[in-house]
Amino acid sequence: MPAMNFSTFLMQIADALRKEKGPELAYLLRPMEEHGKSLIKEFRNPTRQSLSYYEGSMESPWDEIAIQYVLVVNHCAKRRAIEAFKEECTLISLFFRYFTTKTGWTLPALFSILRDLRDLAFDADLEARQRGQEGTENMEEAARVISKAFTNCVTDRMSPKAESRKWGVYYVVGLILKSYFRVKRISLAKNILRAIDANPDIPPLDQYPRSHQVTYRYYIGMLSFLNEDLAKSEQELTLAFYHCHIGAKTNLERILTYLIPLRIFRGHLPSRELLDRFPAIDDLYSPFITAIRRGDVHDYDAALDRFERRLVDLNLFLTMERGRELCVRELFRRVWVVSGKGTRVMVSSFHTALQLAGEDVSVEEAECLVANMIYKGYIRGYISHGQQTVVLAAANTFPKLADRPSPYAVL
Repeated sequence: MPAMNFSTFLMQIADALRKEKGPELAYLLRPMEEHGKSLIKEFRNPTRQSLSYYEGSMESPWDEIAIQYVLVVNHCAKRRAIEAFKEECTLISLFFRYFTTKTGWTLPALFSILRDLRDLAFDADLEARQRGQEGTENMEEAARVISKAFTNCVTDRMSPKAESRKWGVYYVVGLILKSYFRVKRISLAKNILRAIDANPDIPPLDQYPRSHQVTYRYYIGMLSFLNEDLAKSEQELTLAFYHCHIGAKTNLERILTYLIPLRIFRGHLPSRELLDRFPAIDDLYSPFITAIRRGDVHDYDAALDRFERRLVDLNLFLTMERGRELCVRELFRRVWVVSGKGTRVMVSSFHTALQLAGEDVSVEEAECLVANMIYKGYIRGYISHGQQTVVLAAANTFPKLADRPSPYAVL
């Protein structure tokens, strides 16, 4: 491909604008493409002053946007991420002046420059940390800029529905939520979600591209998970998983990391076929799953110790710690089976089983554990304290985990 000079660059932008070619405009504004490198060779050390000659060479604000693009590319080429990020912010502000007057054909360009902004913010924060400075400032600023894009999309009242900027809403929201999660400011997500609820004229989510749906559902699932609304989290993550492209293995793995524990609490253990497709998931969860199947409390505790750092980093340690109850349930079920599946089992039998499993507990503690299992719906029955006997229901003694009416309510 022949090298592109700035005059050709301006003509190609003008052509994309005239013919309303969104993808071509998006391509021209990407800082890491070959034409960007050609422009750097042409200008050597460009500055805003040295490029001011080109102001007025095409309709505003595109003359300024073209100049900003050269400045962004120059900083990127010289690995000056913080400066590149600042120039990209200016470029996007100029783009908004044009975007707010146009229809949805400009969305590919919007998506592209916002994605570049997020990536540059990540690099800028990394550079700042290497300098010993605050490490989240640029990503927070990126989130603020992207939020303006959300406003510009959601306030489109004039365009025909098929050409509305509203079709950019969920892609932009996905970028905002990614930014909030990156800087651990997830509480800010409430504002953007309220804005979506306050605009009922936004088309239904299922009418948007599937990739937009998956990203949005994943982050809603994650927000619900962190807010301990586990039923909603499972629902959203399940929809995200089944709508995710089969080739997007990294995204599928990210969803499964949180969906699998929720499904386990419902009594749905993942199949060997599924685990084999995702080795990292297999490595993390197989020890827990095996321990649950066997009722092996000791191995479950060993897995918690082994993966503690990893689970803490994923905000999953407390969740998996609660899953220990499933091991205790299976251990007690095996005691009941060995006892002939009768309706009366001595508390001492459960106590002995716990000790054999490596649990150094007293008889009173064992009785308390049985009472807890009954309270949470893992076992149907009651304890006769005076007789030190557990009186069990004759039918459905150990209900299936999936059959419990509110499996997450007692976690």
